[in-house]
Amino acid sequence: MSSRSARGRSPRRVRTTLMGALASVALGTAVLAGCSAESGSSSSDSAGSGSTSSSGAASVDGAQTAAAVLAGNQDVHAKDGDTDADRSGAVEIELNGDSASAEGDGVTVDGATVTITAAGTYRLSGSLDDGQIVVKAPDAKVTLVLDGAAISNSRGSAFDIADADEAVVVLADGSENTLGDTDTYAGDAEANAALHSAADLTIGGSGSLTVKGNGNDGIASTDGLVIQGGTLTVDAADDGIRGKDYVVVSGGTVTVTAGGDGLKADNTEDADRGYLAVGGGTVKVTAEGDGVDAATDVVVTGGKLTVGSEASDDSSAHGLKSGVITVLEGGTVDVDFSADALHGDGAVHLAGATVKTAAGDDGVHAEGDLVISAGKLEITESNEGLEGKDILVSGGSTTVTSGDDGVNASGSETSSDEQGGQGGFGGGGGGGESAGDYSAKVTGGTLVINADGDGFDSNGTAEISGGTVVVNGPERNGNGALDVNGGFTVSGGTLLAAGSAGMVVAPDTESEQGWLSATLDSSVPAGTTLHVVDSDGRVVATYVTSKSIQNVVFSSSAIKSGEEYRIHSGGSASGDSTGGLAEAGDLGSADEIATVTAGEAPEGGFGGGPGGRR
Repeated sequence: MSSRSARGRSPRRVRTTLMGALASVALGTAVLAGCSAESGSSSSDSAGSGSTSSSGAASVDGAQTAAAVLAGNQDVHAKDGDTDADRSGAVEIELNGDSASAEGDGVTVDGATVTITAAGTYRLSGSLDDGQIVVKAPDAKVTLVLDGAAISNSRGSAFDIADADEAVVVLADGSENTLGDTDTYAGDAEANAALHSAADLTIGGSGSLTVKGNGNDGIASTDGLVIQGGTLTVDAADDGIRGKDYVVVSGGTVTVTAGGDGLKADNTEDADRGYLAVGGGTVKVTAEGDGVDAATDVVVTGGKLTVGSEASDDSSAHGLKSGVITVLEGGTVDVDFSADALHGDGAVHLAGATVKTAAGDDGVHAEGDLVISAGKLEITESNEGLEGKDILVSGGSTTVTSGDDGVNASGSETSSDEQGGQGGFGGGGGGGESAGDYSAKVTGGTLVINADGDGFDSNGTAEISGGTVVVNGPERNGNGALDVNGGFTVSGGTLLAAGSAGMVVAPDTESEQGWLSATLDSSVPAGTTLHVVDSDGRVVATYVTSKSIQNVVFSSSAIKSGEEYRIHSGGSASGDSTGGLAEAGDLGSADEIATVTAGEAPEGGFGGGPGGRR
């Protein structure tokens, strides 16, 4: 994948409604809200998700749960059992090539056009070679059972639900059904998808439906769209599956190939709509535009979601994109995309899902809060791994591989608050750059970084109070394993950061927890076993390098400020390894290669924060 130096960002959209009740609501039966009226995360001191921070990023509480995010949105129209249609009294519609016949009321046939005009259940079978199914049943609920139906139309939409209160499409057990439309639509066409609905639409059952959107979208609803079951295969010239107010997938197997966006909810006018939720089923999307694109919220609580890019260059299209917040709380998410894998114009919360990403730009990007509280995140390829205004890791297991910065708390604007006055270095907190209103915090969980640029980087402040952070930093001297423009405190947890020695940054001297920073006389190669040994000869840390390094920063409860520690090379590591930090180690015949005093930055390095730099 190519790395991008300039990003195509969509306009930020901020929310103005208050968050509803925080009760847990079932995904298929309740629509949950997108944004909190009070921000309890690290991103902002301002109340109200409609406000913006000084950096211009949307001020959305990134710590919200899925239930909290979805609790105030428009209610999902679908109910359990909607697709369990009673077919005993269904009106039978037989499709016969260039004509059709119907047995029962509520149906008119005009050549190859079948029009349904009343509430009820209708069963369609057979083929319509160049015709259309139209529903015009104002204020009615219409159930359409497809049982071996093949419908194509060279002049427009194959299936047009033009007027109804609600439409339910049931794929009969064992049936195979197909829809195909024209390859050209007029610019003002209202029905511009192979399956178009102007009403709330539910699709389910246990049969299959193959949709070919030759001229525009595959399946589109100008209201809400819910997929409860069935096997859906959609190939569209533009968007694959689009629901203006919402798209909710609670079951079934959905495969989408799209020339535009894969799954899309695009109501930008109503703050409680334009969201997309996956709570079950299997969804696979391959798109040239955004894979999953919601005007407001993207929420995943279950199922399996796989999103890939077919873009031929370094397109600005993103894998999962939300206008307000993305919450991944359950299920499995796998994204491989040309720009950002996960992109939030407001916030992103990884709250329990198993997520794997590869990206041409950022692995995870948030204009505001980026929160990791639970689950597993693996970024296998990226330009920058985690990027957001305020980054908080409080739980879970996170592994980041990046061509540039591994973690980067930053934004498009920087404040004039100068931290320190040292100069002479390019990039990095140790180089005297100004500190903006950004933060990177680790309070729990595991964070392992493998970065070719800066490893753990904040253009503002950084705090580590819990968890385990291991940084396999850069080999080039123009970057550092740690890079913090403002204050950098450690009060708990474990930190090991190893990298080049040209731009060394260490925690503040007033940090509550002890730390040491050792710059070696020369670099040691990948595969070297290093030990941190206290004055009693006890090994307090063992680390196996994954690349050439010349500086090591280590902090844990075992390090006491003012005491002397020695670095040894050789011996052995044992037990579980976290990014190279071993559970235990044995000196054996290891050689001593450095001696340091805890709490003192090495010559030419920086001890983070005003007054703490050397």
